[in-house]
Amino acid sequence: MDALLILGGLLLMVAGYIWVIVLAFGTGLLWGYGSLLPPVTLAYIGVHWRTARKGVGLAALGCIPLVVGLALLANHDAARLEAILSLRWLKPEAKPPAELAIVLRGEFNGRPFMPQSGELIDGVLSLRQGHDFYAQRELQIRLPAQPTGPLRLNVLPEDGGALPEIELSWLLPEQDLPEARRLARGYTLHVDLEPKAPNRLAGEFHLSLPSDYRTTLSGHLELYTDRLRYRYGKVDLGYDSDDTVALVLRDYLQRRFANRDVSLVRAPSWRAASRARPLRVEALVGGRSEVLELTLERNARREWAVRGDDFAELPAEQAPALLVAAPEPQVPPAPRNAELDLETVQVEPERYRQRLVKATTLRGRIAEGRFTGLDGEGRLVIRREMPGAGEASYLLRPAEIARLELLER
Repeated sequence: MDALLILGGLLLMVAGYIWVIVLAFGTGLLWGYGSLLPPVTLAYIGVHWRTARKGVGLAALGCIPLVVGLALLANHDAARLEAILSLRWLKPEAKPPAELAIVLRGEFNGRPFMPQSGELIDGVLSLRQGHDFYAQRELQIRLPAQPTGPLRLNVLPEDGGALPEIELSWLLPEQDLPEARRLARGYTLHVDLEPKAPNRLAGEFHLSLPSDYRTTLSGHLELYTDRLRYRYGKVDLGYDSDDTVALVLRDYLQRRFANRDVSLVRAPSWRAASRARPLRVEALVGGRSEVLELTLERNARREWAVRGDDFAELPAEQAPALLVAAPEPQVPPAPRNAELDLETVQVEPERYRQRLVKATTLRGRIAEGRFTGLDGEGRLVIRREMPGAGEASYLLRPAEIARLELLER
């Protein structure tokens, strides 16, 4: 009701002003055009009051519902009225600060590169520009192993041996799948990153590829070292990631079995958990294998939690180390089924590594080749040798795969 009164009052006032302008044109063209400016309108009202009083009366009539509407609004929502009268809504909305301090200068495949996200997980340093399903531009550097402390690399074009592999991928507007190029040597790389609590690396970064790659990047870099996020010094249990779900499950099992020696062997992804249905969880509790059917859901605080979790916290002296890394499970032989379960491939990619597979996307495209695992973004990597020298790689996100087949029978 208050909004209607305010709007009605404003409309009456505008109608009164327009009426005054019409009356001014009736008096003379000079007065009419001049009344388009409010100061001249006031002068016209003063000089020709008898003529202009009709429009002024209509505008004054509009003040009544306007004042009543503002009074009602102040009575039940004073903060909203204050915000309207302060005109803060006219100011442009401030952009939230970036999560990571990434300042790189140079070019990526001949184009500007402004990554919004960066991480170093499972030995893969990844920088992404764009928040869509596929990144507009992405740089990946595959390291021999995940560093546990500072990361310092110095690679020159003439260096040999086992060097980090560089991969560039980009998606043009007219393409359905990204293009990718790889380089194993012949580049310049300088990385000097120091740990930064709680889960970041920060420092200097410089990369220069051969001229035909048209890629040179230099500046300050900041990366996440896992897929947990923190708020006010604590893990944000509302953040959607596999690491968050694993943390919640590990904490639940520690409290359920009153044993902090818990390691997950098989845990669902956060996408599977979002379906709110029972999921199979395998864990080792005190060296004993446990298999449970658990349902994950969001609680009243929009945080991930196990349904029916009413187990008490462990005593302080037995407080669980929630971030203990799970040991690598033994890899059983892969079954030779014609059609593969995509969720199983995501959870246990080692079972299918170097197997010949065929993926059919929702768009009807087919990617056939050797499955080499998952990249840092959880995408399936399928490599196919091309005629002559070279190979092609397909990077497919699970959500776009309609069917995944194992071709080796």
